[in-house]
Amino acid sequence: MHNWSYPTANDPTAKEIIQKADEKMRGESNIATIKMTIIRPTWEREMTLKSWAKGTEYSLTLVTAPARDKGTAFLKREKEIWNWQPTIDRTIKMPPSMMMQSWMGSDFTNDDLVRESSIVTDYEHELLGTETLEDRNCYKIKMTPKPDAPVVWGEIIIWISKDEYLQLKSEFYDEDGYLVQTIYGKQVREMDGRVIPSVLEVVPADEEGHKTRLEYLSLDFNEPIQPSFFSIQNMKRVK
Repeated sequence: MHNWSYPTANDPTAKEIIQKADEKMRGESNIATIKMTIIRPTWEREMTLKSWAKGTEYSLTLVTAPARDKGTAFLKREKEIWNWQPTIDRTIKMPPSMMMQSWMGSDFTNDDLVRESSIVTDYEHELLGTETLEDRNCYKIKMTPKPDAPVVWGEIIIWISKDEYLQLKSEFYDEDGYLVQTIYGKQVREMDGRVIPSVLEVVPADEEGHKTRLEYLSLDFNEPIQPSFFSIQNMKRVK
């Protein structure tokens, strides 16, 4: 079965599709509890997280378990990203060079979790066509970073379903065009009135048997959060 077609004049623009998909997962603000499972050929490790986000400018991610990592937090305030490590009582401002590093030993990068870059404003978007993915008709879009954007990838290919604007698959390439990782959106269900993938799985391209699974246990959209919530002081005391 031929499951691929070129874009037509009736399709929305690539940027409109990306914007809708991004807004759907983000809302004006969101508060989430998340279970993260790091999967390796011989072991698995689980963590639980709580996260708060407001627009694209502010986010706070707190590790709530296991006990040895509890209280570790990551804060994004506009262009700055901070990490609080309670075990050593230290706050570290994270430079852009750390964005590609592993987040807490997982397959997610710091950039994936705190999103220094914005998929709407930091990239040029090109609609390549439509393709069927897991029985859903999807837009296939190529995203190329704008010249001065704070972007760590050379290119991203993303599949977004036509029916619900679901981000079902994203391939991340480095500046030399090599595939680094793929993120899959799975287990589509309704959360706080929105139909979204409730599980994200990141699979590194060159490490057999490695993946990290991120499952939303709860997700509440458009709860009022003040920008003042996203402070270095609050990062140290939030529960």
